Amino acid sequence: MYSSKQNVNILTSLLVAHGVRFAVVCPGSRNSAIVHNLNECPDIECYPVTDERSAGFYALGIAQVVHRPVAVCVTSGTALLNLAPAVAEAYYQHMPLVVISADRPAQWIDQLDGQTLPQPDALGRFVKKAVNLPEVYNDEMHWYCNRLVNEAMNETRHHGCGPVHINVPISEPLFEYNVEELPQERVIQLLTPRSNAALISLECAGQFAAAKKPMVVIGQMSTEDLIPQELFMLSQCAVVVHEALSVGKGGTNFDEVIHVLGDNPAYQPDFVLYLGDTLVSKRIKKWLRGLKDCHIWAVTEDGSIHDTSMQLYGVIEGSPADVIEDLVNAIKFKAISSTATFKARWDQATRLAAYRAMKFEPEYSQMAAIKYLEDKLGKAFYRYIHYGNSSPIRFANLFAKHYVFCNRGVNGIEGSLSTAAGSSIVTGDEKVLCVLGDLSFFYDQNALWNQNLNGNLHIIVLNNGKGGIFNMLKGLEQSPVRDSFISGAHQTTAQGICKQNNIRYMKATNMEEMQQCVDTLLNKKSTRPVLLEIFTDADEDERVAKTYYQILKNEKLANDKRV
Repeated sequence: MYSSKQNVNILTSLLVAHGVRFAVVCPGSRNSAIVHNLNECPDIECYPVTDERSAGFYALGIAQVVHRPVAVCVTSGTALLNLAPAVAEAYYQHMPLVVISADRPAQWIDQLDGQTLPQPDALGRFVKKAVNLPEVYNDEMHWYCNRLVNEAMNETRHHGCGPVHINVPISEPLFEYNVEELPQERVIQLLTPRSNAALISLECAGQFAAAKKPMVVIGQMSTEDLIPQELFMLSQCAVVVHEALSVGKGGTNFDEVIHVLGDNPAYQPDFVLYLGDTLVSKRIKKWLRGLKDCHIWAVTEDGSIHDTSMQLYGVIEGSPADVIEDLVNAIKFKAISSTATFKARWDQATRLAAYRAMKFEPEYSQMAAIKYLEDKLGKAFYRYIHYGNSSPIRFANLFAKHYVFCNRGVNGIEGSLSTAAGSSIVTGDEKVLCVLGDLSFFYDQNALWNQNLNGNLHIIVLNNGKGGIFNMLKGLEQSPVRDSFISGAHQTTAQGICKQNNIRYMKATNMEEMQQCVDTLLNKKSTRPVLLEIFTDADEDERVAKTYYQILKNEKLANDKRV
């Protein structure tokens, strides 16, 4: 029987899955659940050593012989610190030592309770990865615990072997052993493409070749970073989607298709290759997390695990271009006919969604302003187009047909204008356009307070007097302080800021003025930056956006019949 502690059982199961066959265990009550599990597990041989200083070197000696991860388990408190010399030695010998420390619950650290000290990161730079496992009370915490162990264990052999630290807080009762078997845990594999081409063929490419409904999802990155010919070849047998950039025959208006048909199994892939970084759409991320019976692989430059889908099968380390080239070479004999139905279904759905977006004529609002702007951008040359976070990037996601620069690493509102301004000073005569909301602009207004700017920087500020995105969050309307405290309601304009920084200023308050000013902005020649401030009503912005999505909802049955 195994421990009743779920985080300990998840850890034990994944230690076995990642090849741990030997463990050195030290005495203690807080780590007793871990020691019990390691001894109970038939795949792991345990060796007791009382002195933690010596135990660490015992484990190091085993690792030197078996050339695979070896665990050393200690109780809470100074027991962990006693492993430091062995861990430092393992770090410089590149030995895969897995340090497992039991810990007290976080609320008791620094409260004069026995055997407590801040244990996460206690081994500092002498471990390649340090994780702190949560106690598991729900499915999301289970996923989090699983992910952390996978991350740590993959680091033992990533970019050369080395030690890792897994800290395990355990609350009382400590001595319950009533679980009959370990859970079947999801193992996230790590492949390095150029050195393990055969593995890619067997694993990732093999699953791709067997898939009837393959899909490639591209997060924040430019397709210039990919290999156009190979990406095109991939798009012949898979649905390729990039949120705001058409790739091959698919990819446009992906968010709207999911909004209408996301729960339809016919549109859900059985294989996903995830390239790039952050996805803008919360809806797409939620959709990925709800996929069933789907193998999901991610490609990351450094092999790090970003489990956006919460059900990642494996990670391929390498550049997207290299991985796509290897993948195309491995599946070059894939029968395109086997995926034709799925591709045709998505191609038709995205074309219908794009047609609706093109035909939709929003009333005067932020949506109307961005739609008009994007329609006009096809005739105006901008290579560098920056969008601010919150509402602007979401509307760009609907209407843009070009690559969009946006600070989506952390999704903060600060810095959007400064990023665009920084781009403008090194692009020569090429124009840079920045579209952002009022809060983002006022927060970052000092981007205009310098001597570096010139007339190639064009700015559009969408000012509805608040953070309009908060109007779209269901339930928040019940709070009496939504506008005043949460969404930052204000009556500020950009005109004074422009005057003090010698910025050319225009404003629009209705549809006709907006269209005229956008036309002027796109064609205006100036020696100084130009700013257009478009004033809208937040409630009307909300109504227009909801109308658009309601139209899509109402046409669901018609879409099902046509696709």
